[in-house]
Amino acid sequence: MDHVSRIYREARVPDALSNVEVNEIRQAIALWESGSFHMSEPKPDGQLGKIVEVMLGTSARIGEVLAIRRRDVDMTGQTPTIRLAGTIVSRQGEPTMRQDHPKTAKSRRTGAIPSFTAEAVRRRLAQRDDSLPEALLFCSRNDTPLTTINVRRQLRHVAGLADISGVTPHTFRRTLATVVNEHAGVVLAAELLGHTDPKVPIQHYIRRNEMVRPLTADLLDRALRKGY
Repeated sequence: MDHVSRIYREARVPDALSNVEVNEIRQAIALWESGSFHMSEPKPDGQLGKIVEVMLGTSARIGEVLAIRRRDVDMTGQTPTIRLAGTIVSRQGEPTMRQDHPKTAKSRRTGAIPSFTAEAVRRRLAQRDDSLPEALLFCSRNDTPLTTINVRRQLRHVAGLADISGVTPHTFRRTLATVVNEHAGVVLAAELLGHTDPKVPIQHYIRRNEMVRPLTADLLDRALRKGY
Protein backbone atom coordinates (compact mmCIF):
# COMPACT_ATOMS: atom_id res chain seq x y z
CA MET A 1 0.00 0.00 0.00
CA ASP A 2 1.25 3.49 -0.85
CA HIS A 3 2.09 5.98 1.90
CA VAL A 4 1.83 3.34 4.62
CA SER A 5 4.89 2.52 6.66
CA ARG A 6 5.87 -1.04 7.53
CA ILE A 7 4.68 -2.35 10.88
CA TYR A 8 7.62 -2.45 13.26
CA ARG A 9 8.09 -5.67 15.14
CA GLU A 10 10.73 -5.84 17.79
CA ALA A 11 13.20 -8.63 17.09
CA ARG A 12 12.54 -11.58 19.38
CA VAL A 13 15.41 -13.55 20.78
CA PRO A 14 14.59 -17.30 20.68
CA ASP A 15 14.40 -18.78 24.16
CA ALA A 16 16.34 -21.92 24.96
CA LEU A 17 16.69 -23.92 28.14
CA SER A 18 19.86 -24.72 30.04
CA ASN A 19 20.62 -28.27 31.10
CA VAL A 20 19.65 -27.33 34.66
CA GLU A 21 16.27 -26.05 33.48
CA VAL A 22 15.67 -29.16 31.36
CA ASN A 23 16.31 -31.36 34.39
CA GLU A 24 13.97 -29.25 36.52
CA ILE A 25 11.21 -29.92 33.99
CA ARG A 26 12.06 -33.62 33.88
CA GLN A 27 11.87 -33.81 37.66
CA ALA A 28 8.54 -31.96 37.77
CA ILE A 29 7.02 -34.36 35.25
CA ALA A 30 8.38 -37.38 37.14
CA LEU A 31 6.85 -36.11 40.40
CA TRP A 32 3.52 -35.45 38.67
CA GLU A 33 3.44 -38.88 37.06
CA SER A 34 4.32 -40.56 40.35
CA GLY A 35 1.42 -38.84 42.09
CA SER A 36 3.60 -36.73 44.38
CA PHE A 37 1.53 -33.64 43.63
CA HIS A 38 -1.86 -33.66 45.35
CA MET A 39 -4.38 -33.77 42.51
CA SER A 40 -8.10 -34.28 42.09
CA GLU A 41 -7.72 -34.89 38.34
CA PRO A 42 -7.37 -38.30 36.61
CA LYS A 43 -4.14 -40.16 37.25
CA PRO A 44 -1.44 -39.40 34.61
CA ASP A 45 -0.90 -42.19 32.08
CA GLY A 46 2.89 -41.85 32.16
CA GLN A 47 3.30 -40.69 28.58
CA LEU A 48 4.22 -37.01 29.04
CA GLY A 49 7.73 -37.67 30.33
CA LYS A 50 8.47 -40.01 27.44
CA ILE A 51 7.04 -37.54 24.92
CA VAL A 52 9.33 -34.84 26.28
CA GLU A 53 12.37 -37.15 26.06
CA VAL A 54 11.55 -37.83 22.40
CA MET A 55 11.23 -34.10 21.73
CA LEU A 56 14.56 -33.53 23.48
CA GLY A 57 16.24 -36.23 21.41
CA THR A 58 14.83 -35.41 17.98
CA SER A 59 13.91 -31.68 17.92
CA ALA A 60 10.58 -32.84 16.48
CA ARG A 61 7.47 -30.71 16.63
CA ILE A 62 4.87 -32.00 19.09
CA GLY A 63 2.59 -33.14 16.25
CA GLU A 64 5.47 -35.08 14.68
CA VAL A 65 6.22 -36.86 17.95
CA LEU A 66 2.60 -37.88 18.43
CA ALA A 67 2.55 -39.26 14.86
CA ILE A 68 5.46 -41.69 15.39
CA ARG A 69 4.45 -45.30 14.66
CA ARG A 70 6.13 -48.56 15.64
CA ARG A 71 7.46 -48.87 12.10
CA ASP A 72 9.19 -45.48 12.46
CA VAL A 73 11.29 -46.68 15.39
CA ASP A 74 14.38 -48.83 14.92
CA MET A 75 15.83 -50.03 18.21
CA THR A 76 17.75 -52.97 16.75
CA GLY A 77 20.79 -51.20 15.31
CA GLN A 78 23.89 -50.12 17.17
CA THR A 79 22.51 -46.59 17.10
CA PRO A 80 18.71 -46.45 17.53
CA THR A 81 16.82 -44.17 15.13
CA ILE A 82 13.44 -42.53 14.75
CA ARG A 83 11.87 -41.57 11.43
CA LEU A 84 9.68 -38.46 11.44
CA ALA A 85 7.24 -38.96 8.61
CA GLY A 86 3.92 -37.54 9.71
CA THR A 87 2.10 -35.21 12.06
CA ILE A 88 -1.12 -35.10 14.05
CA VAL A 89 -3.82 -32.71 12.86
CA SER A 90 -7.07 -31.70 14.55
CA ARG A 91 -9.52 -29.96 12.22
CA GLN A 92 -12.69 -28.40 13.56
CA GLY A 93 -15.58 -30.82 13.40
CA GLU A 94 -13.37 -33.76 12.43
CA PRO A 95 -11.65 -36.50 14.47
CA THR A 96 -7.98 -35.98 15.28
CA MET A 97 -5.95 -37.89 12.69
CA ARG A 98 -2.43 -38.72 11.56
CA GLN A 99 -1.30 -36.88 8.43
CA ASP A 100 1.14 -38.83 6.27
CA HIS A 101 3.79 -36.12 6.14
CA PRO A 102 5.19 -33.62 8.67
CA LYS A 103 4.57 -29.86 8.47
CA THR A 104 6.08 -29.96 4.98
CA ALA A 105 6.74 -33.00 2.79
CA LYS A 106 10.44 -32.05 2.59
CA SER A 107 10.85 -32.28 6.36
CA ARG A 108 10.62 -36.07 6.48
CA ARG A 109 13.80 -37.26 8.15
CA THR A 110 15.41 -40.11 10.07
CA GLY A 111 17.77 -39.35 12.91
CA ALA A 112 19.89 -41.19 15.44
CA ILE A 113 18.61 -40.66 18.97
CA PRO A 114 20.52 -40.18 22.23
CA SER A 115 20.47 -42.79 24.97
CA PHE A 116 17.91 -40.97 27.14
CA THR A 117 15.44 -40.92 24.24
CA ALA A 118 16.11 -44.57 23.39
CA GLU A 119 15.41 -45.53 27.01
CA ALA A 120 12.09 -43.65 26.97
CA VAL A 121 11.08 -45.30 23.68
CA ARG A 122 11.94 -48.78 24.95
CA ARG A 123 9.86 -48.22 28.07
CA ARG A 124 6.95 -47.01 25.98
CA LEU A 125 7.19 -49.95 23.58
CA ALA A 126 7.10 -52.31 26.55
CA GLN A 127 3.84 -50.67 27.68
CA ARG A 128 2.08 -50.90 24.30
CA ASP A 129 -0.16 -53.89 23.67
CA ASP A 130 -0.52 -53.20 19.96
CA SER A 131 2.44 -54.61 18.03
CA LEU A 132 1.20 -53.68 14.54
CA PRO A 133 3.69 -51.61 12.50
CA GLU A 134 1.13 -48.82 12.01
CA ALA A 135 0.34 -48.56 15.73
CA LEU A 136 1.12 -45.14 17.20
CA LEU A 137 3.84 -44.99 19.82
CA PHE A 138 1.83 -42.50 21.87
CA CYS A 139 -1.96 -42.71 21.97
CA SER A 140 -5.04 -42.53 24.15
CA ARG A 141 -6.32 -45.43 26.21
CA ASN A 142 -8.62 -46.17 23.25
CA ASP A 143 -5.69 -46.25 20.81
CA THR A 144 -6.75 -42.98 19.19
CA PRO A 145 -4.22 -40.20 18.43
CA LEU A 146 -3.39 -37.78 21.23
CA THR A 147 -4.16 -34.15 20.48
CA THR A 148 -1.38 -31.60 20.56
CA ILE A 149 -3.65 -29.30 22.58
CA ASN A 150 -3.97 -31.80 25.42
CA VAL A 151 -0.23 -32.49 25.56
CA ARG A 152 0.49 -28.75 25.62
CA ARG A 153 -2.07 -28.36 28.40
CA GLN A 154 -0.48 -31.14 30.43
CA LEU A 155 2.99 -29.64 30.04
CA ARG A 156 1.74 -26.19 31.03
CA HIS A 157 -0.08 -27.66 34.03
CA VAL A 158 2.95 -29.57 35.30
CA ALA A 159 5.24 -26.57 34.78
CA GLY A 160 2.79 -24.47 36.79
CA LEU A 161 2.76 -26.97 39.66
CA ALA A 162 6.55 -26.67 39.79
CA ASP A 163 6.52 -22.84 39.41
CA ILE A 164 8.24 -23.06 36.01
CA SER A 165 6.94 -20.58 33.45
CA GLY A 166 7.19 -20.15 29.69
CA VAL A 167 7.80 -23.79 28.76
CA THR A 168 6.10 -25.08 25.59
CA PRO A 169 6.90 -28.01 23.27
CA HIS A 170 8.55 -25.54 20.90
CA THR A 171 10.92 -24.49 23.70
CA PHE A 172 12.54 -27.92 23.47
CA ARG A 173 12.92 -27.52 19.70
CA ARG A 174 14.68 -24.18 20.14
CA THR A 175 16.85 -25.66 22.89
CA LEU A 176 18.11 -28.43 20.62
CA ALA A 177 18.75 -26.02 17.76
CA THR A 178 20.83 -23.84 20.08
CA VAL A 179 22.83 -26.76 21.52
CA VAL A 180 23.61 -28.30 18.11
CA ASN A 181 24.53 -24.93 16.62
CA GLU A 182 26.95 -24.19 19.47
CA HIS A 183 28.69 -27.57 19.16
CA ALA A 184 28.43 -28.45 15.47
CA GLY A 185 27.23 -25.42 13.51
CA VAL A 186 24.04 -24.11 11.95
CA VAL A 187 23.99 -26.50 8.97
CA LEU A 188 23.59 -29.55 11.21
CA ALA A 189 21.09 -27.66 13.37
CA ALA A 190 18.97 -26.95 10.28
CA GLU A 191 19.22 -30.59 9.20
CA LEU A 192 18.06 -31.77 12.61
CA LEU A 193 15.10 -29.39 12.54
CA GLY A 194 14.09 -30.47 9.05
CA HIS A 195 14.85 -27.13 7.39
CA THR A 196 16.64 -26.82 4.07
CA ASP A 197 17.55 -23.16 4.65
CA PRO A 198 19.89 -22.44 7.60
CA LYS A 199 18.49 -18.90 7.77
CA VAL A 200 15.29 -20.23 9.32
CA PRO A 201 16.86 -21.70 12.49
CA ILE A 202 19.13 -18.66 12.81
CA GLN A 203 16.13 -16.34 12.77
CA HIS A 204 13.57 -18.37 14.70
CA TYR A 205 15.25 -21.14 16.72
CA ILE A 206 18.84 -20.50 17.72
CA ARG A 207 19.54 -18.36 20.75
CA ARG A 208 22.49 -16.14 19.97
CA ASN A 209 25.52 -16.65 22.17
CA GLU A 210 26.60 -13.19 23.32
CA MET A 211 30.01 -14.44 24.44
CA VAL A 212 32.64 -13.92 21.73
CA ARG A 213 35.07 -16.84 21.57
CA PRO A 214 38.24 -16.17 23.64
CA LEU A 215 40.53 -17.04 20.72
CA THR A 216 39.91 -13.52 19.38
CA ALA A 217 42.04 -12.09 22.20
CA ASP A 218 45.01 -14.27 21.21
CA LEU A 219 44.51 -13.44 17.55
CA LEU A 220 44.50 -9.69 18.22
CA ASP A 221 47.52 -9.97 20.51
CA ARG A 222 49.46 -11.52 17.64
CA ALA A 223 48.18 -9.21 14.91
CA LEU A 224 48.26 -5.90 16.77
CA ARG A 225 50.99 -6.34 19.35
CA LYS A 226 52.77 -3.21 20.45
CA GLY A 227 56.00 -2.44 18.66
CA TYR A 228 57.52 0.31 20.79
